[in-house]
Amino acid sequence: MSEKNLKHHDCLNFAPIDVAKGICRITNKIIFTDTNTCPKFIALKKCKNCAHFTNPNSKNIGTCLGLEKESWTYGELCAVTCEGYKEK
Repeated sequence: MSEKNLKHHDCLNFAPIDVAKGICRITNKIIFTDTNTCPKFIALKKCKNCAHFTNPNSKNIGTCLGLEKESWTYGELCAVTCEGYKEK
């Protein structure tokens, strides 16, 4: 996972308010969703961060190989409760 491509919306400490902004759970400040991360960054479990996520297309839709049945999934999908999630 490349740190330079990660944004606040990829952080476990980010609580979204709307599509443009959210609140940092560490600082309690409002921050923009797609800005660069800070030193307190903790990667949120998302399909794109899973070792079982393969072959994403230009729209970040790929294949999940981590569950009983192979299926397509969106890379930005939150995988916090996924039983098949495996960190890259």
